[in-house]
Amino acid sequence: MGAGFAGLVAALRLKKSGRDSFVIFERAAEVGGTWRDNVYPGCACDIASPLYSFADEQNPQWSKLYSEQPEILEYIKNVVVRNNLYPHIRFGSDVVEARFLEDKACWLVTDRQGNSTTVSMLLLGMGPLNRINIPAFPGLEYYQGTYFHSAEWDTSYDIRGKRVAVIGTGASAIQIVPSIAPEVAHLTVLQRTPAWVTPRHDTRFSRFSRWLFKKIPLLQRLQREII
Repeated sequence: MGAGFAGLVAALRLKKSGRDSFVIFERAAEVGGTWRDNVYPGCACDIASPLYSFADEQNPQWSKLYSEQPEILEYIKNVVVRNNLYPHIRFGSDVVEARFLEDKACWLVTDRQGNSTTVSMLLLGMGPLNRINIPAFPGLEYYQGTYFHSAEWDTSYDIRGKRVAVIGTGASAIQIVPSIAPEVAHLTVLQRTPAWVTPRHDTRFSRFSRWLFKKIPLLQRLQREII
């Protein structure tokens, strides 16, 4: 269940071990999980790309050390194509029940449309990062402005020249704030608990570096181990 990193790494291991009888239930229309859903400004990974990737599917074409959302999503799609995983994926399958049938020693998986599938083993790869939480702020129902959660960023809304408040200083906020600060008229950041901040030391991979990674894969594996 789930076609994000967790579900896909399980599928890759099954495929490469010679097991081909499996299905991936994905409620969305594309793979990628959190990297498909999160499209806020500055969205990137805080783990270096040579490490934040499938161990057996290195990508010599990372543009920089800490890749951004579009590049990570493209990498995931390429891995799925290269390993012929798309035929195993049932898109639009929002699973609502998984019942263990003791008499048959198997699982009965049912999606929201009522489609049922029997499987002998059930692997759960649903991430928690698409379960948004907007607290019940007193008076929010009277607020006349626009508001949305970072995980459901409204790409149609133009924040340029607006007065903006960002609630929180977690992993998403520390990417959003510096990305929108130069564009908005006024920016207020509301922080509950101070966070530790360290330099990210992001660097771009040169064309020569990417050529070396492609010609000598061992170099990128060594970089991964060092990280």
